[in-house]
Amino acid sequence: MARIPAVTAKQANPLVKLVYWATRRRYGAVPEPIAVFAHHRRLLVAGAKHELAVGRGAKTLPVSLRELVVYATAVKLGCSWCVDFGTMLIKHEGLDVDRLREIHVYQSSDKYTGIEKLALAYADAMTDTPVTVTDGQVAELDRRLGHRGLVELTYLIALENQRGRFNSAFGITDQGFTSGDACRVPMP
Repeated sequence: MARIPAVTAKQANPLVKLVYWATRRRYGAVPEPIAVFAHHRRLLVAGAKHELAVGRGAKTLPVSLRELVVYATAVKLGCSWCVDFGTMLIKHEGLDVDRLREIHVYQSSDKYTGIEKLALAYADAMTDTPVTVTDGQVAELDRRLGHRGLVELTYLIALENQRGRFNSAFGITDQGFTSGDACRVPMP
C-alpha cells in the first residue's frame, strides 16, 4: 500500500480512465505508480509521453542489455515494484529470467558476458550515492558501445533511478506482476 492512496477508477477523470484502460490492457493491471501519479494529471501525461518516447527511442543497445541494466538498477535501489515489473518485462522479451538469480554476483558469474559485466558495474556506479562512475568506465563503454550506445545506457540507468526512487519514496512495493518465476500477466 502506497503512502498516499492511489486514485481509483471511480475517482478518475476521463483522461485517467483512458490511461488505466490502456495500462490494464497492456499489463493486466493498472501499475500502482501510475495510480499514484494520477494525483497530478499533467505529470501523469508528461510521464506517459516520456516513457513512450523512451520506449520508441532507446533501440541502439540490444534489448537484453537494456532490460538487464534497468533490472540491476532496481535491485540495487531495493525497489521491489521495479524488480517485479522488470522481471515480467524480461520474461515477455523472451530473455533468460534464471540468470537474474546471479545478479548480485554478476562479476564472477558465467551467466553474463563481458559487456554486460561492464554495463552492470556502470549501473552500480551510477546508482551509488554519491555517484562513483570513473573515467575508465566511461572510456571502455564508449569504446565498446559508441557514443550513442553509451548515452542510451546512461539514460536508461538514470531513468530507472528516478522510477525506483519515486516508488520507494511513496512506499510502492511489488504488485504481483510475477509470482516466483511464473509471470502472472499473459504474454502480449
